[in-house]
Amino acid sequence: MMQMVPFLMILVLMGCASPSPGFLGATRQDVTVEGMRFAVYARATEAQVIRLDRMRRPDRGHVAPRMLRAAERATGCRAIPDSLIPVGGTDSAVGKVGLRCPP
Repeated sequence: MMQMVPFLMILVLMGCASPSPGFLGATRQDVTVEGMRFAVYARATEAQVIRLDRMRRPDRGHVAPRMLRAAERATGCRAIPDSLIPVGGTDSAVGKVGLRCPP
């Protein structure tokens, strides 16, 4: 059983930057905003943004605006203000952002 622990940890860590089922097949764009790295998966009028870096508790208030900017940089669309929905709770490293894209 102890030999399985490292293998299971690798599997868990590999899944950390994988998109939700609704974004499977979307192209991944890696973006850095103010030193924080994100993976962005976009489809139609929304994007899923995944924070790739660890962060300290005092920095958590800066994540949401950076996620919005990451979505904008990766897609070329405007993020809809207040559209960020954390996936998995308020301190989640994953969020969905609504987008307004040029026609």
